[in-house]
Amino acid sequence: MSDAQVTDLDSWITALSRPSALKELAALALCVALAWALAALAGRAVGSRDSRSILLGRSIVDGVLFPILLLLLAYLARGFMLRWATPVVFKIAIPVLIALLVIRLAVKVLQAAFQQTPLVRLLERSISWVAWLAMVLWVSGLLPVILEELDQITWKVGGTSMSVRTLIEGTLTAGAVLILSLWISSGIETRLLRSATGGELSLRKALSNATRALLMFVGLLVALSAVGINLSALSVLGGAIGVGVGFGLQKLAANYVSGFVILAERSMRIGDNVRVDGFEGCITQINARYTVIRSLAGRESIVPNEMLITSRVENLSLADTRVWQSTVVSVAYDSDVSLAMRLLQQAALSQARVLRDPEPSVSLSSFGADGLEFTVGYWIVDPENGSLNLKSLINLAILGALRENRIEIPFPQRVVHTRGQ
Repeated sequence: MSDAQVTDLDSWITALSRPSALKELAALALCVALAWALAALAGRAVGSRDSRSILLGRSIVDGVLFPILLLLLAYLARGFMLRWATPVVFKIAIPVLIALLVIRLAVKVLQAAFQQTPLVRLLERSISWVAWLAMVLWVSGLLPVILEELDQITWKVGGTSMSVRTLIEGTLTAGAVLILSLWISSGIETRLLRSATGGELSLRKALSNATRALLMFVGLLVALSAVGINLSALSVLGGAIGVGVGFGLQKLAANYVSGFVILAERSMRIGDNVRVDGFEGCITQINARYTVIRSLAGRESIVPNEMLITSRVENLSLADTRVWQSTVVSVAYDSDVSLAMRLLQQAALSQARVLRDPEPSVSLSSFGADGLEFTVGYWIVDPENGSLNLKSLINLAILGALRENRIEIPFPQRVVHTRGQ
């Protein structure tokens, strides 16, 4: 039976009821098992799986490697079975596998390139509907008929003649080119940011952002050419964008330029502790337009990159990652000062996070109204793990040591004189 005969429902039912269809189903099951085994071996060879990996994913069916292998094996099995009969099951299976591969690839690339936003989820659903609709039309044989009819609907744009078919094909080609560009840029970003820390992480982040922007720009040009748009017309668009940047978009452009400057000169790096406009925290992200700073209390501040360039920023980790902290303790005037200072230093040294070089310092800072005030200063290198919790532990150790040695912590006492009338 030739492919042309399998065009209606009766022909499909007759073809699928033949004994050769069972052999095709067995061959397809063998392809599934072999693709599963190869994907599992690839996952074991890589080791730990990453949910952001497009090729492998967090499981065998999560990445695009399994559908790619299955599609290749299905094509090989179909070519092998063509020697004896015309495959029927594979005529349905291959379009289904292509649709699955397109959906899985698009979803994984969008998830790796962007965060899970409503727009990304809408794009994922739209791609799924288009892929399944194209598969159904392909299997039913209606796709060539519909494309031929759409090719008859034409119009002229300038000196170019376009049709609905060319517009649809160009749009699909543009989407494929952009997804491929995002896939390549995500792979480069993963490779660059792997095992990078500190200043090296910031520099690699800058290279990753620049590479993604370049690939997206090239992909956009290729996509516009595929749709049929003359690229020479972009000169007018470029002039309009230049005017817009000069008037309304200058702040946005300044933020993008400032982001690349920060990443390139590495004056601020991911992981640095900074203080900007009264807000202090650790830099967790440096994006093209903004920087995310997370405070020790868990709050996050989104700071435009232009502010980091034009305003005063205190970087507590640029030259040295150590941070100095202190706590103040008062003891009674009749206390043993030497013993009190020794106990205060031992209380600070009792915490493992406190540095030994330089060692904690204890100084008599002032003569208070109610007692002698001592300042206990110490250095730490991990302020991102919290400072109040460490200060609380040191204060508890000081309180226990002073009570154990019967050193009084004075409380305010006042003498009130009254005059008789």
